[in-house]
Amino acid sequence: MQIDSGDTAFVLLCAALVMIMTPGVGFFYGGLVRRKNVLAIMMQCFISLALVSVMWILWGYSFSFGPDKGGFIGGLSWLGLSGVGGAPNPDYSSTIPHLAYAIFQAMFAVITVALITGSFADRMKFGAFLIFILLWSTLVYDPLAHWVWGSGGWLKELGALDFAGGTVVHINAGMAALAASLIIGKRRGYGRDPMIPHNIPLVMLGTVLLWFGWFGFNAGSAITCGAISTTAFVVTNTAAATAALTWCCIDWIRKGTPSVIGACTGAVAGLVAITPAAGYVSPLSSIAIGIGAGIFCYLAVLFKVRRGFDDALDVWAVHGVGGMWGALATGIFANIAVNSAGSSGLLFGNPIQLGYQAVGVVAAAAYSFVVTFIILKVVDKVMGLRVATVDEAVGLDIAQHQEEAYS
Repeated sequence: MQIDSGDTAFVLLCAALVMIMTPGVGFFYGGLVRRKNVLAIMMQCFISLALVSVMWILWGYSFSFGPDKGGFIGGLSWLGLSGVGGAPNPDYSSTIPHLAYAIFQAMFAVITVALITGSFADRMKFGAFLIFILLWSTLVYDPLAHWVWGSGGWLKELGALDFAGGTVVHINAGMAALAASLIIGKRRGYGRDPMIPHNIPLVMLGTVLLWFGWFGFNAGSAITCGAISTTAFVVTNTAAATAALTWCCIDWIRKGTPSVIGACTGAVAGLVAITPAAGYVSPLSSIAIGIGAGIFCYLAVLFKVRRGFDDALDVWAVHGVGGMWGALATGIFANIAVNSAGSSGLLFGNPIQLGYQAVGVVAAAAYSFVVTFIILKVVDKVMGLRVATVDEAVGLDIAQHQEEAYS
């Protein structure tokens, strides 16, 4: 094994691109909430970057990618990144320093937590949030990352494909969001008072930052700079564009006008759906995946509204459902001609791959929902999850941080 300076520079750049996605989520969510809560949700995203980054160094990377313990979790060998240094690791990074791979993966752990914040926007205590994300990252994210990406992880050994995090990041965050919205309950006045987005330009800024950063998210997951990373880059852009157009068309037909927020949401849905498939499918297949993302995630938003649970910013509908569609679509459209290290899917003569993908979807969704539910129940019992009624009425910016976004 020999370090390739080009691959190393590429992965470090992609890590920086993935890092910028977390403030991108903050802008996206910040624009969607009411003005009295914009700083609170942006702070939740920002502090996720700080807290999870430290957790990852101390124990998260070891639990996720350390030497396998029964296919479920990594061991304690790499606590504090002991033994993770400048030499490549043959299991993960044969042409870049092992430490470069570790920091790239750290940014995935960070943004997964940030995505969940949209489900309980406007109503969660900041202190409870900190305890929750520390427990959740350790007990939910780390094991699931090991299942799918860790050497010896049981889903990886089964043959389930997840190029850049459709299962580990998006299904995981989406199902955690569903559990959180059910446990914490609806915002005061939900369904009665207007809760319209306060700053749509912020939503668009967040979308652009996410789209830009997603090139690092998906292309960087190739770990080398070459044909596979190029394919991942192209299909990422194509799926996002297709899903944005699809969502716009559905809005135009149903409501008579195309929606700016709808276009932004559609683009994110397309980015989510292509993530597990990015290194395994052709550009034409990514168009089909983008269309499916626009349709299925739109229907999931309608379902959420009809069922009445308050996932405030549609994390389950966009990330959970979009991730499920993307994972299953990988089992349909994957083509070994695109990536010889992958596997072909249903349309290319290998129907069993769709079965492997379905196992991964069900296992990830069930594990994330159940363990998140338990964590939130425990935190609620110990310190309470929800702010007081008067604090919710005043807004979390003042009640939790004694600051205002707009003076």
